[in-house]
Amino acid sequence: MNLTLSRLSAPYHFAIKNASGKTVETDASTDIGGGDAALRPMELLLAGLSSCSSIDIVLLLQKMRQPLIDIRVDIKAERRENEIPSLFEKIHLHFVLYGTLEHEKVEKAIDMSIDKYCSVAKILEKTCTITWDFEILPA
Repeated sequence: MNLTLSRLSAPYHFAIKNASGKTVETDASTDIGGGDAALRPMELLLAGLSSCSSIDIVLLLQKMRQPLIDIRVDIKAERRENEIPSLFEKIHLHFVLYGTLEHEKVEKAIDMSIDKYCSVAKILEKTCTITWDFEILPA
């Protein structure tokens, strides 16, 4: 895996490009002189967690023959205050799944993702608590 970071504008607005040319931007908060023009690095980490687990969940529900129409994840995170570095202390994922889905299979898919398959979750769980819940809504 290879990435390249380039500055878009001073002081902290960056673009990160992967080997296939896809890019994502980051910036810092205005509190430290950034322009707040893009996601912050710690927000990208949460985005990675939610997308990694969602990929697992979609794949697992397909294997379980569950007709998932759509998925959304609402994320709430708390960082340790007055510490440098300010690591995440708690992360809560609220999965909203759309379709005629079996509650037990959805629960199993999410549990398997967070506890076994999601690489981002496995990294983050070493320094913080990750909790989750879910709801199933009609399509």
